Amino acid sequence: MEAVLAKYENQINVFSEFLEDIPDTDEPVWILGAYYNVKTEKSELLLDVRSRLWFTYRKKFSPIGGTGPSSDTGWGCMLRCGQMILAQALVCRHLGRDWRRVADGTQPVEYQRILHCFLDRKDSCYSIHQMAQMGVGEGKSFGEWYGPNTVAQVLKKLALFDDWNSLAVYVSMDNTVVIEDIKKQCRPANQDSKLRAQDESSAGQRQVPFPFSHSTSRSQQPLDWRPLLLLIPLRMGINNINPIYIQALKECFKMPQSCGVLGGKPNLAYYFIGFIDDELIYLDPHTTQSAVDSEMGTAVDDQSYHCQRNPRRMKITSLDPSVALGFFCKSEEDFDSWCNLVQQEILKKRNLRMFELVEKHPSHWPPFVPPTKPEVQTTGAEFIESTDKLFESEEEFEILNV
Repeated sequence: MEAVLAKYENQINVFSEFLEDIPDTDEPVWILGAYYNVKTEKSELLLDVRSRLWFTYRKKFSPIGGTGPSSDTGWGCMLRCGQMILAQALVCRHLGRDWRRVADGTQPVEYQRILHCFLDRKDSCYSIHQMAQMGVGEGKSFGEWYGPNTVAQVLKKLALFDDWNSLAVYVSMDNTVVIEDIKKQCRPANQDSKLRAQDESSAGQRQVPFPFSHSTSRSQQPLDWRPLLLLIPLRMGINNINPIYIQALKECFKMPQSCGVLGGKPNLAYYFIGFIDDELIYLDPHTTQSAVDSEMGTAVDDQSYHCQRNPRRMKITSLDPSVALGFFCKSEEDFDSWCNLVQQEILKKRNLRMFELVEKHPSHWPPFVPPTKPEVQTTGAEFIESTDKLFESEEEFEILNV
């Protein structure tokens, strides 16, 4: 088995088409909404990339589901990319887009709590264990490869159990983002009453020590808007990306709300964080490292969670057409600003739109009901072990008209 896993890993260099160093060019570099001049700001650019949380294949963790795999090498790359896009949203939510990791320095408490959310163990809310088990409800067996849309659905459902981050994850349908539905999900009318009910009942529920306890106090959670992770699954072509969408894809990386893109090639997933000229810049999960463990309430050794290599790149034309765009909007004003940017930079300037942005819920669609956490007295990890009957699987996204 180890030889088979090693074969998967060794094949990555053949297909990645990455270039080792960023060229000394006048072309601007865009990383998750931030602009860099390579000639004058290369060190700042590299620090930005190396501060992004990097999740890779791991080995020697506890078997998934008790008897399942103890490594995700060869099949978990899209799950790891899903972890990276979600982690970027959490970093922006708690630390801000301008946060940078200081090597060998003291890290914020929020940063450590974010890391604990992704440890490779059953009781971490966004662990490979939780994602793989939630994937069963999406029709995926342990060890089966995931596409961008499936991972987006998994993240949406896992976020319901994460009270600490209180993230609203919206996954668009039919290439359409509905403003009315997002605002309904991010500012629910019964938010205040639910918080009061949580406060009143908290004394009678079993308390779990940091970091697995993801509860939040009234002062930590705004009542008018839940931070939004917006995921837009698309298929920008049949077998290859249609060149007409390339400029629109670049515009997405320029937006301050950019949270990256899930994509890659068939059975080979990358987390794309920016571009330079006609090349995409990405973080590659195809490195197998040993699982990191940390006791509750203690600091995580984060050396292996940040990639110290030069950023990897690939030609945009080599991208598989199946992707999921990611955006993070911390406030309603942030979301309104994103809507304006989409209208100005994508919808009004492109002959073929990547996706639609509409104000009202389409009348021919079923009514929109914001997803809610099931009413169960549990910490979350125990409940997520059996989810195949809990949620109905979402429809796959449609192919864009080309």
